[in-house]
Amino acid sequence: MNFVEIRRQFGFKSIELGQWVTPKERDRAALNFHQALVDLMHALKVPESVISLRGSLGLQYGKGGQLGVSAHYMPAVKKLSLAKNAGAGSLAHEWFHAFDHYMADKMFPIADRMVFASKLWLNDYQYGPHTLNTLLAQCYETILLSVDGKEPSPLFICSRETDSRLNSFYYSKPEEMCARAFEAFIEDCLPNSRFLVRGTIGTDEAKLGLYPNGEQRLMINEMFQQYFSILGDALASRQRKQENH
Repeated sequence: MNFVEIRRQFGFKSIELGQWVTPKERDRAALNFHQALVDLMHALKVPESVISLRGSLGLQYGKGGQLGVSAHYMPAVKKLSLAKNAGAGSLAHEWFHAFDHYMADKMFPIADRMVFASKLWLNDYQYGPHTLNTLLAQCYETILLSVDGKEPSPLFICSRETDSRLNSFYYSKPEEMCARAFEAFIEDCLPNSRFLVRGTIGTDEAKLGLYPNGEQRLMINEMFQQYFSILGDALASRQRKQENH
């Protein structure tokens, strides 16, 4: 398996490697990426086109790194980037950022090209009428709000408290809370790949409540499972209809 085959299988718009990635590192990374992406696809029960966000998502490995940052998603160019030596375990988190960004103008007609759907939802923007939009909005609600929808969720409260201690605004950003909730969902699907996700249970961040736990975690997992299952079924049905015409 190599990156050319990965791009062909999933339909990524581009895959770029840093100039300091050796051939051996490239080959090992290709195997890691492929196992992680296949695990992600199976966990979500969706076709390859969802993983590449219908060919709109690009990947980078060992390129464009930021000091102290193991992985990041760049909305301006729609690329997901993992650092060469520290990006393992971050793929699910960054993929959800890409998905959250991709869905912004699908859910919300007024969305600009840099915003995330989760942030628009939390700011009470009106989303378009569609079953999948409603289900994704319910995912956001389960992550960000209490069961009655009137107060911040346990995840939100812990994230805000951590930001307050650190004098920062990072953990309580809606897009970051949703990406960490998605990580937890994927890790609970028991993927084979630790390149995809690791650390939502038992780590220092988990002990601080920066990942969902208990009843909220179960509810989030159920909502994500429902959303992506219905998305996968809808795409499979559309594909069958196209093949029959």
